[in-house]
Amino acid sequence: MNNPFPPDPALLRGMTQRRLGRRDAFRLAGLSATGLALAACGVQGKGVAKPTSSAQAQSAVEKYWSGKVKNGHVDFANWPLYMDPKHPELKQFTQQTGISVTYKEVIQENAGWFAKIQPQLAAGQSIGYDLMVVTNGIQFTQLVQLGYLVPLDHSKLPNFAANAGERYKNESYDPGNLYSVPWTSGLTGIAYNPKYVDTPPTSMAALFDPKYKGKVGMMSDSQEIANFGMFALGIDPDKSGPADWEKAAAKLKEQRDSGIVRKYYDQSYVDPLSKGDIWLTMAWSGDIFQKNVSDGTDLKFVIPEEGATIWTDNMMIPTTAANPVDAIMLMDFFYDVDVAAHLAEYINYVTPVPAAKDVIAADAAKASGDDKKLLEAVASSPLVFPAEADYAKLRSYRNFKDTAEQKQFEGIFQSITTS
Repeated sequence: MNNPFPPDPALLRGMTQRRLGRRDAFRLAGLSATGLALAACGVQGKGVAKPTSSAQAQSAVEKYWSGKVKNGHVDFANWPLYMDPKHPELKQFTQQTGISVTYKEVIQENAGWFAKIQPQLAAGQSIGYDLMVVTNGIQFTQLVQLGYLVPLDHSKLPNFAANAGERYKNESYDPGNLYSVPWTSGLTGIAYNPKYVDTPPTSMAALFDPKYKGKVGMMSDSQEIANFGMFALGIDPDKSGPADWEKAAAKLKEQRDSGIVRKYYDQSYVDPLSKGDIWLTMAWSGDIFQKNVSDGTDLKFVIPEEGATIWTDNMMIPTTAANPVDAIMLMDFFYDVDVAAHLAEYINYVTPVPAAKDVIAADAAKASGDDKKLLEAVASSPLVFPAEADYAKLRSYRNFKDTAEQKQFEGIFQSITTS
Protein backbone atom coordinates (compact mmCIF):
# COMPACT_ATOMS: atom_id res chain seq x y z
CA MET A 1 0.00 0.00 0.00
CA ASN A 2 1.04 3.61 -0.40
CA ASN A 3 2.08 5.17 2.91
CA PRO A 4 0.23 8.44 3.73
CA PHE A 5 3.01 9.38 6.16
CA PRO A 6 6.39 9.04 4.40
CA PRO A 7 9.36 9.41 6.74
CA ASP A 8 11.31 12.64 6.79
CA PRO A 9 14.10 12.08 4.23
CA ALA A 10 16.52 13.78 6.60
CA LEU A 11 16.11 10.87 8.98
CA LEU A 12 17.08 8.42 6.26
CA ARG A 13 20.39 10.02 5.34
CA GLY A 14 23.73 10.49 7.03
CA MET A 15 24.62 6.90 6.22
CA THR A 16 28.02 7.38 4.65
CA GLN A 17 30.01 7.01 7.86
CA ARG A 18 30.96 3.41 8.59
CA ARG A 19 28.56 1.76 10.98
CA LEU A 20 29.07 -1.42 12.91
CA GLY A 21 27.20 -4.29 11.33
CA ARG A 22 24.45 -6.30 12.98
CA ARG A 23 26.90 -9.13 13.53
CA ASP A 24 29.50 -6.92 15.22
CA ALA A 25 27.43 -7.71 18.29
CA PHE A 26 29.36 -10.96 18.66
CA ARG A 27 32.59 -9.06 19.17
CA LEU A 28 31.25 -6.10 21.14
CA ALA A 29 29.52 -8.31 23.66
CA GLY A 30 32.61 -10.46 24.09
CA LEU A 31 30.58 -13.42 22.90
CA SER A 32 31.41 -16.12 20.42
CA ALA A 33 28.77 -17.80 18.34
CA THR A 34 30.77 -20.98 18.67
CA GLY A 35 31.22 -20.72 22.40
CA LEU A 36 27.55 -20.07 23.06
CA ALA A 37 26.09 -22.45 20.51
CA LEU A 38 25.43 -25.07 23.15
CA ALA A 39 24.37 -22.66 25.88
CA ALA A 40 20.79 -23.83 25.70
CA CYS A 41 21.34 -27.37 24.47
CA GLY A 42 19.58 -30.04 26.41
CA VAL A 43 16.95 -27.58 27.62
CA GLN A 44 14.03 -29.47 29.04
CA GLY A 45 10.72 -27.86 28.37
CA LYS A 46 7.12 -28.78 28.03
CA GLY A 47 6.82 -29.41 24.32
CA VAL A 48 3.64 -28.51 22.50
CA ALA A 49 2.23 -30.67 19.75
CA LYS A 50 2.96 -28.91 16.48
CA PRO A 51 0.43 -28.87 13.66
CA THR A 52 1.04 -31.65 11.15
CA SER A 53 -1.49 -30.55 8.55
CA SER A 54 -2.86 -27.33 7.13
CA ALA A 55 -6.17 -27.99 8.86
CA GLN A 56 -4.46 -28.41 12.22
CA ALA A 57 -2.41 -25.27 11.61
CA GLN A 58 -5.53 -23.27 10.85
CA SER A 59 -7.20 -24.65 13.96
CA ALA A 60 -4.22 -23.58 16.08
CA VAL A 61 -4.36 -20.10 14.56
CA GLU A 62 -8.07 -19.73 15.21
CA LYS A 63 -7.75 -21.00 18.77
CA TYR A 64 -4.95 -18.58 19.63
CA TRP A 65 -6.26 -15.43 17.96
CA SER A 66 -9.90 -15.77 18.94
CA GLY A 67 -10.86 -12.82 21.13
CA LYS A 68 -7.48 -11.07 20.83
CA VAL A 69 -7.74 -7.29 20.43
CA LYS A 70 -5.53 -4.30 19.76
CA ASN A 71 -4.15 -2.75 22.98
CA GLY A 72 -2.25 0.23 21.59
CA HIS A 73 1.33 -0.75 22.44
CA VAL A 74 4.17 -3.06 21.34
CA ASP A 75 7.40 -3.98 23.14
CA PHE A 76 9.94 -4.89 20.42
CA ALA A 77 13.28 -6.67 21.01
CA ASN A 78 15.84 -6.50 18.21
CA TRP A 79 19.55 -6.61 17.45
CA PRO A 80 21.79 -3.51 17.62
CA LEU A 81 21.95 -1.26 14.57
CA TYR A 82 19.01 -2.86 12.81
CA MET A 83 17.15 0.44 12.50
CA ASP A 84 18.02 4.11 12.24
CA PRO A 85 18.57 5.24 15.87
CA LYS A 86 15.98 7.97 15.35
CA HIS A 87 13.39 5.25 14.62
CA PRO A 88 11.60 7.00 11.75
CA GLU A 89 9.71 3.83 10.82
CA LEU A 90 8.35 3.37 14.34
CA LYS A 91 7.25 7.00 14.48
CA GLN A 92 5.45 6.50 11.20
CA PHE A 93 3.76 3.34 12.51
CA THR A 94 2.54 5.15 15.61
CA GLN A 95 1.26 8.04 13.51
CA GLN A 96 -0.65 5.65 11.27
CA THR A 97 -2.07 3.30 13.88
CA GLY A 98 -1.95 5.06 17.24
CA ILE A 99 0.11 2.15 18.57
CA SER A 100 3.15 3.18 20.61
CA VAL A 101 6.34 1.11 20.39
CA THR A 102 9.07 0.55 22.95
CA TYR A 103 12.08 -0.57 20.94
CA LYS A 104 15.15 -2.04 22.61
CA GLU A 105 18.36 -3.42 21.07
CA VAL A 106 18.72 -6.21 23.61
CA ILE A 107 19.56 -9.23 21.44
CA GLN A 108 23.31 -9.71 21.12
CA GLU A 109 23.48 -13.38 20.15
CA ASN A 110 20.90 -16.08 19.45
CA ALA A 111 22.02 -18.62 22.05
CA GLY A 112 22.45 -16.02 24.77
CA TRP A 113 19.01 -14.57 24.05
CA PHE A 114 17.40 -18.00 24.11
CA ALA A 115 19.08 -18.85 27.40
CA LYS A 116 17.74 -15.60 28.86
CA ILE A 117 14.10 -16.00 27.82
CA GLN A 118 13.68 -19.78 28.02
CA PRO A 119 12.99 -20.02 31.78
CA GLN A 120 10.18 -17.44 31.57
CA LEU A 121 8.65 -19.01 28.48
CA ALA A 122 8.80 -22.47 30.04
CA ALA A 123 6.96 -21.10 33.07
CA GLY A 124 4.40 -19.27 30.92
CA GLN A 125 5.69 -15.91 32.13
CA SER A 126 6.18 -12.71 30.15
CA ILE A 127 9.64 -12.01 28.74
CA GLY A 128 8.73 -8.32 28.52
CA TYR A 129 8.46 -8.30 24.72
CA ASP A 130 5.68 -8.86 22.20
CA LEU A 131 7.93 -9.10 19.17
CA MET A 132 11.49 -10.39 18.78
CA VAL A 133 13.99 -11.15 16.00
CA VAL A 134 15.81 -14.49 15.92
CA THR A 135 18.01 -16.03 13.21
CA ASN A 136 17.08 -19.31 11.56
CA GLY A 137 19.14 -22.09 13.08
CA ILE A 138 19.51 -23.93 16.35
CA GLN A 139 17.64 -21.56 18.65
CA PHE A 140 14.84 -20.91 16.16
CA THR A 141 14.22 -24.65 15.97
CA GLN A 142 14.18 -24.93 19.75
CA LEU A 143 11.63 -22.11 20.05
CA VAL A 144 9.34 -23.95 17.65
CA GLN A 145 9.84 -27.41 19.13
CA LEU A 146 9.19 -26.22 22.67
CA GLY A 147 6.00 -24.44 21.65
CA TYR A 148 7.19 -20.94 22.54
CA LEU A 149 5.98 -19.15 19.39
CA VAL A 150 2.55 -17.91 18.37
CA PRO A 151 1.13 -19.37 15.13
CA LEU A 152 0.63 -16.40 12.83
CA ASP A 153 -2.76 -15.36 11.47
CA HIS A 154 -1.95 -14.55 7.86
CA SER A 155 -5.25 -12.77 7.38
CA LYS A 156 -3.59 -10.06 9.47
CA LEU A 157 -0.54 -9.90 7.17
CA PRO A 158 -1.82 -8.42 3.87
CA ASN A 159 1.38 -6.49 3.13
CA PHE A 160 3.43 -9.65 3.60
CA ALA A 161 1.15 -11.53 1.20
CA ALA A 162 1.33 -8.79 -1.40
CA ASN A 163 4.97 -7.73 -1.19
CA ALA A 164 7.21 -10.46 0.21
CA GLY A 165 9.45 -12.23 -2.30
CA GLU A 166 8.26 -15.74 -3.10
CA ARG A 167 11.36 -17.39 -1.64
CA TYR A 168 10.54 -15.77 1.72
CA LYS A 169 7.05 -17.25 1.82
CA ASN A 170 8.07 -20.85 2.29
CA GLU A 171 11.36 -21.04 4.17
CA SER A 172 12.59 -24.56 4.86
CA TYR A 173 13.02 -23.79 8.56
CA ASP A 174 9.41 -22.49 8.85
CA PRO A 175 7.25 -23.89 6.03
CA GLY A 176 4.34 -21.63 5.23
CA ASN A 177 5.68 -18.96 7.62
CA LEU A 178 3.64 -20.54 10.38
CA TYR A 179 5.63 -18.83 13.15
CA SER A 180 7.75 -16.13 11.53
CA VAL A 181 8.28 -13.64 8.74
CA PRO A 182 11.73 -12.35 7.76
CA TRP A 183 13.18 -9.08 9.01
CA THR A 184 16.23 -9.18 6.76
CA SER A 185 18.68 -11.68 5.27
CA GLY A 186 22.37 -11.84 4.60
CA LEU A 187 24.68 -14.01 2.57
CA THR A 188 27.77 -15.91 3.65
CA GLY A 189 30.05 -16.21 0.66
CA ILE A 190 33.68 -15.55 -0.27
CA ALA A 191 35.23 -12.08 -0.12
CA TYR A 192 38.64 -11.33 -1.55
CA ASN A 193 41.04 -8.45 -1.91
CA PRO A 194 41.80 -7.89 -5.63
CA LYS A 195 45.18 -6.34 -4.72
CA TYR A 196 46.40 -9.82 -3.85
CA VAL A 197 44.10 -12.20 -5.73
CA ASP A 198 44.45 -11.74 -9.48
CA THR A 199 41.93 -14.35 -10.56
CA PRO A 200 38.47 -13.92 -9.02
CA PRO A 201 37.59 -17.10 -7.13
CA THR A 202 34.51 -18.79 -8.55
CA SER A 203 34.69 -22.03 -6.60
CA MET A 204 34.75 -23.04 -2.95
CA ALA A 205 38.02 -24.76 -3.85
CA ALA A 206 39.81 -21.41 -3.58
CA LEU A 207 39.50 -21.53 0.21
CA PHE A 208 41.30 -24.87 0.20
CA ASP A 209 43.99 -23.99 -2.36
CA PRO A 210 47.56 -24.43 -1.01
CA LYS A 211 48.72 -21.40 -2.99
CA TYR A 212 46.87 -19.25 -0.44
CA LYS A 213 48.55 -20.91 2.52
CA GLY A 214 48.32 -18.68 5.58
CA LYS A 215 46.17 -16.15 3.74
CA VAL A 216 42.69 -17.63 4.12
CA GLY A 217 40.15 -16.56 6.74
CA MET A 218 37.43 -18.90 7.95
CA MET A 219 34.61 -18.29 10.41
CA SER A 220 34.58 -19.61 13.95
CA ASP A 221 30.84 -20.33 13.94
CA SER A 222 30.30 -24.06 13.58
CA GLN A 223 27.16 -23.78 11.42
CA GLU A 224 28.95 -21.44 9.03
CA ILE A 225 32.06 -23.55 8.50
CA ALA A 226 29.98 -26.74 8.36
CA ASN A 227 28.02 -25.35 5.43
CA PHE A 228 31.19 -24.41 3.58
CA GLY A 229 32.77 -27.81 4.21
CA MET A 230 29.66 -29.44 2.77
CA PHE A 231 29.44 -27.04 -0.17
CA ALA A 232 33.03 -27.94 -1.06
CA LEU A 233 31.97 -31.59 -1.29
CA GLY A 234 28.77 -30.94 -3.21
CA ILE A 235 26.52 -31.69 -0.22
CA ASP A 236 23.29 -29.80 0.41
CA PRO A 237 23.35 -28.92 4.15
CA ASP A 238 19.59 -29.16 4.50
CA LYS A 239 19.65 -32.76 3.25
CA SER A 240 22.80 -33.79 5.09
CA GLY A 241 23.31 -36.41 7.78
CA PRO A 242 26.06 -37.49 10.20
CA ALA A 243 28.10 -39.23 7.51
CA ASP A 244 28.13 -36.02 5.46
CA TRP A 245 29.13 -33.99 8.52
CA GLU A 246 32.09 -36.28 9.18
CA LYS A 247 33.27 -35.93 5.58
CA ALA A 248 32.95 -32.14 5.70
CA ALA A 249 34.76 -31.98 9.03
CA ALA A 250 37.61 -34.08 7.66
CA LYS A 251 38.04 -31.66 4.74
CA LEU A 252 38.00 -28.65 7.06
CA LYS A 253 40.57 -30.28 9.37
CA GLU A 254 42.82 -30.98 6.40
CA GLN A 255 42.54 -27.31 5.42
CA ARG A 256 43.46 -26.26 8.97
CA ASP A 257 46.29 -28.74 9.48
CA SER A 258 47.94 -27.86 6.17
CA GLY A 259 48.30 -24.24 7.31
CA ILE A 260 45.96 -22.73 4.74
CA VAL A 261 43.82 -21.02 7.39
CA ARG A 262 45.41 -18.00 9.00
CA LYS A 263 42.68 -17.59 11.61
CA TYR A 264 39.08 -18.45 12.49
CA TYR A 265 37.20 -15.15 12.81
CA ASP A 266 33.97 -13.87 14.26
CA GLN A 267 33.16 -10.59 12.46
CA SER A 268 36.70 -9.27 12.73
CA TYR A 269 37.88 -10.57 9.35
CA VAL A 270 37.05 -7.33 7.51
CA ASP A 271 40.05 -5.23 8.53
CA PRO A 272 42.62 -8.04 7.99
CA LEU A 273 41.13 -8.54 4.53
CA SER A 274 41.42 -4.86 3.63
CA LYS A 275 44.98 -4.68 4.99
CA GLY A 276 46.17 -7.80 3.18
CA ASP A 277 46.75 -9.96 6.27
CA ILE A 278 44.36 -12.37 4.61
CA TRP A 279 43.62 -12.38 0.90
CA LEU A 280 40.32 -14.21 0.79
CA THR A 281 37.87 -15.26 3.44
CA MET A 282 34.41 -16.43 4.36
CA ALA A 283 32.40 -13.23 4.68
CA TRP A 284 28.98 -11.75 5.31
CA SER A 285 27.59 -9.70 2.44
CA GLY A 286 26.55 -6.68 4.51
CA ASP A 287 30.01 -6.32 6.02
CA ILE A 288 31.68 -6.12 2.63
CA PHE A 289 29.10 -3.71 1.23
CA GLN A 290 29.40 -1.37 4.22
CA LYS A 291 33.21 -1.50 4.28
CA ASN A 292 33.45 -0.53 0.62
CA VAL A 293 30.95 2.31 0.93
CA SER A 294 32.34 3.79 4.13
CA ASP A 295 36.08 3.30 3.68
CA GLY A 296 36.39 3.43 -0.10
CA THR A 297 37.86 -0.05 -0.31
CA ASP A 298 37.31 -2.31 -3.31
CA LEU A 299 36.77 -5.67 -1.65
CA LYS A 300 34.89 -8.19 -3.76
CA PHE A 301 32.17 -10.62 -2.70
CA VAL A 302 31.26 -13.71 -4.70
CA ILE A 303 28.80 -16.56 -4.43
CA PRO A 304 30.77 -19.70 -5.33
CA GLU A 305 29.43 -22.01 -8.01
CA GLU A 306 28.87 -24.76 -5.43
CA GLY A 307 26.60 -22.54 -3.36
CA ALA A 308 26.59 -20.17 -0.41
CA THR A 309 24.62 -19.67 2.78
CA ILE A 310 21.64 -17.41 3.23
CA TRP A 311 20.71 -16.66 6.83
CA THR A 312 17.54 -14.88 7.79
CA ASP A 313 16.66 -12.91 10.90
CA ASN A 314 12.98 -13.41 11.59
CA MET A 315 10.24 -11.53 13.41
CA MET A 316 8.15 -13.70 15.75
CA ILE A 317 5.73 -13.37 18.64
CA PRO A 318 6.43 -15.26 21.89
CA THR A 319 3.46 -17.11 23.38
CA THR A 320 3.52 -14.91 26.48
CA ALA A 321 3.15 -11.66 24.50
CA ALA A 322 0.77 -9.19 26.11
CA ASN A 323 0.02 -7.37 22.83
CA PRO A 324 0.01 -9.92 19.98
CA VAL A 325 -2.46 -8.05 17.77
CA ASP A 326 -0.37 -4.89 17.94
CA ALA A 327 2.76 -6.96 17.30
CA ILE A 328 1.42 -8.64 14.17
CA MET A 329 0.28 -5.24 12.89
CA LEU A 330 3.86 -3.99 13.29
CA MET A 331 5.21 -7.09 11.54
CA ASP A 332 3.00 -6.40 8.56
CA PHE A 333 3.86 -2.69 8.56
CA PHE A 334 7.47 -3.52 7.73
CA TYR A 335 6.28 -5.20 4.53
CA ASP A 336 4.96 -1.94 3.14
CA VAL A 337 7.22 -1.34 0.13
CA ASP A 338 8.24 2.19 1.13
CA VAL A 339 8.97 1.18 4.70
CA ALA A 340 11.00 -1.85 3.59
CA ALA A 341 12.99 0.35 1.22
CA HIS A 342 13.88 2.92 3.84
CA LEU A 343 14.89 0.20 6.26
CA ALA A 344 17.18 -1.36 3.64
CA GLU A 345 18.72 2.04 2.94
CA TYR A 346 19.95 2.08 6.50
CA ILE A 347 20.92 -1.52 7.28
CA ASN A 348 22.20 -2.54 3.80
CA TYR A 349 21.29 -6.21 4.10
CA VAL A 350 19.00 -8.24 1.85
CA THR A 351 15.41 -7.05 2.07
CA PRO A 352 12.60 -9.62 1.73
CA VAL A 353 10.62 -7.05 -0.32
CA PRO A 354 11.94 -7.01 -3.93
CA ALA A 355 9.91 -3.95 -4.95
CA ALA A 356 11.91 -1.88 -2.46
CA LYS A 357 14.61 -1.64 -5.13
CA ASP A 358 12.58 0.79 -7.26
CA VAL A 359 11.85 2.99 -4.24
CA ILE A 360 15.53 3.18 -3.33
CA ALA A 361 16.41 4.01 -6.93
CA ALA A 362 13.81 6.80 -6.88
CA ASP A 363 15.24 8.12 -3.61
CA ALA A 364 18.71 8.09 -5.21
CA ALA A 365 17.44 10.12 -8.16
CA LYS A 366 16.23 12.84 -5.76
CA ALA A 367 19.38 12.82 -3.58
CA SER A 368 22.73 14.48 -4.16
CA GLY A 369 26.38 14.11 -3.22
CA ASP A 370 27.46 11.18 -1.07
CA ASP A 371 23.88 10.26 -0.23
CA LYS A 372 23.11 9.87 -3.91
CA LYS A 373 26.14 7.63 -4.42
CA LEU A 374 25.23 5.45 -1.45
CA LEU A 375 21.60 5.04 -2.45
CA GLU A 376 22.61 4.19 -6.01
CA ALA A 377 25.01 1.62 -4.62
CA VAL A 378 22.29 0.07 -2.43
CA ALA A 379 19.76 -0.07 -5.26
CA SER A 380 22.20 -1.71 -7.67
CA SER A 381 23.98 -4.03 -5.25
CA PRO A 382 23.53 -7.80 -5.66
CA LEU A 383 24.39 -7.98 -1.96
CA VAL A 384 21.10 -6.22 -1.15
CA PHE A 385 19.07 -7.47 -4.12
CA PRO A 386 20.50 -10.85 -5.22
CA ALA A 387 19.67 -12.03 -8.71
CA GLU A 388 17.48 -15.09 -9.15
CA ALA A 389 20.52 -17.03 -10.38
CA ASP A 390 22.23 -16.22 -7.08
CA TYR A 391 19.21 -17.17 -5.00
CA ALA A 392 19.17 -20.54 -6.75
CA LYS A 393 22.61 -21.30 -5.30
CA LEU A 394 21.81 -20.26 -1.74
CA ARG A 395 21.13 -22.74 1.06
CA SER A 396 20.14 -22.37 4.70
CA TYR A 397 21.68 -23.96 7.79
CA ARG A 398 20.86 -27.55 8.70
CA ASN A 399 17.52 -27.86 10.50
CA PHE A 400 17.88 -30.32 13.38
CA LYS A 401 15.09 -32.73 14.22
CA ASP A 402 15.98 -32.85 17.91
CA THR A 403 18.56 -31.84 20.53
CA ALA A 404 20.51 -35.09 20.20
CA GLU A 405 21.12 -34.48 16.49
CA GLN A 406 22.10 -30.90 17.22
CA LYS A 407 24.64 -31.99 19.85
CA GLN A 408 26.11 -34.54 17.47
CA PHE A 409 26.55 -31.87 14.79
CA GLU A 410 28.16 -29.40 17.19
CA GLY A 411 30.49 -32.05 18.56
CA ILE A 412 31.80 -32.80 15.09
CA PHE A 413 32.47 -29.19 14.01
CA GLN A 414 33.37 -27.30 17.18
CA SER A 415 36.67 -29.10 17.55
CA ILE A 416 37.89 -27.71 14.24
CA THR A 417 38.10 -24.11 15.41
CA THR A 418 38.88 -24.66 19.08
CA SER A 419 41.73 -27.17 18.91
